[in-house]
Amino acid sequence: MSVDPGNANARDAHAPAARLASYEAAPGEVGRVLLLYSGGLDTSVMLKWIQEEYGAEVVALTVDLGQPGEDFEVVRGKALQLGAVDAVLVDARERFAYEYVLPAIKANALYGGGYPLFTALGRPLIASIAVEQAQRFGCDAIAHGCTGKGNDQVRIESTILALAPDMKIVAPVRGWQMGREEEIRYARERGIPIKGGTEAPPYSIDDNLWGRSSEGGKIEDLAEPTPDDAITLVTDPRQAPDEPEDVTIEFERGCPVAIDGERLGLVELLERATAIGARHGVGIVDHIEDRVVGLKVRDLYEVPAAAILLCAHRELEKLVCTGLQNRLKPVLEEQWSWLVYAGLWYEPLLADLNAYMDSVNEQVTGSVTVRLYKGSVRAVARKSENALYDPALATFGESGGLFSQHAAPGFIELFTLQSRMAHRLRAERGQRGGGSER
Repeated sequence: MSVDPGNANARDAHAPAARLASYEAAPGEVGRVLLLYSGGLDTSVMLKWIQEEYGAEVVALTVDLGQPGEDFEVVRGKALQLGAVDAVLVDARERFAYEYVLPAIKANALYGGGYPLFTALGRPLIASIAVEQAQRFGCDAIAHGCTGKGNDQVRIESTILALAPDMKIVAPVRGWQMGREEEIRYARERGIPIKGGTEAPPYSIDDNLWGRSSEGGKIEDLAEPTPDDAITLVTDPRQAPDEPEDVTIEFERGCPVAIDGERLGLVELLERATAIGARHGVGIVDHIEDRVVGLKVRDLYEVPAAAILLCAHRELEKLVCTGLQNRLKPVLEEQWSWLVYAGLWYEPLLADLNAYMDSVNEQVTGSVTVRLYKGSVRAVARKSENALYDPALATFGESGGLFSQHAAPGFIELFTLQSRMAHRLRAERGQRGGGSER
């Protein structure tokens, strides 16, 4: 690498960091590296940096998960221009939708009560494709652009280590200590085109079929409301249509299959739900989040498709599941969401939980109509042949069929027996029970 010998700080900033794990690759250990390549500043600098610091060939891999507005052929051409021996584009939208987003829908997945895990779901898929392509091209290492403060390093590396234990990993951004100014200087010295110019973008953005995130910049000021310029996918609810819109989602065994009577493949359905929800200002989430690495951060999410489909799916589950199922499943959903957030896609417990989610969703067939209005989404109608609901039984003042009101007193007497006994014993000993003593 060409560095001013008098500039020790530059040399230290650019050099690979000392290894702390056995799977980290050192210069001289690898001859060909597969790089997860986005075409942005970080990965473009990485492409050149790996060639110089490791003396290795680079194969660039770009994965399409439905990122809107991305010209992937331009990205591929840039990688080849920067010296990649090959540049591969993999369209993984169908695989992402059915193998990753669909299990999340069945699990009603929300981390921390608000984040529908779209980035967390995408990373293990990207990493698994990286392993496939690395083995195809005879690479002995995989490189990514994750920082040491984020979750993505955990998600990507855990997947690689699970699928290819002998594969080495290169994580330059985590070790080279270059700030944006140094990266820009490095890029200029080597003729690397800088996407979007030299001005730092106001926010760090990630998006795919299931949502969009923004972090950094003004978002980090917790004392300030959501910055208006950070919302780019979803209409400001204040500017959304003044009339509500009812949208009917049909499900078959937990999978959304139609919107307003039109059957669609899952990729197209997610795109349609995104467009409808975004128009009505639905799916803006301002979220305080606990990262796997211990940090607490503020993230801004725009998730119109998730807001619509998860609302509809939860309501349909309520209708077709038993009361006990409806009590247990949210507990398991929380565990499912944490495992995915933490990048443990190949943890056996997750497979066990998926088996349960699939079992429950065998009954989740029917339709739910949701009403969208200025940022809100709520269910207004439900229908299913598997509904555990009988209008005749639900009518007040009537008896018959499976339900006899005359049996209610005996049920109450038995159902409350232990609670009444416990209350009496505590009262005799002068202890307060759970209810009022007045």
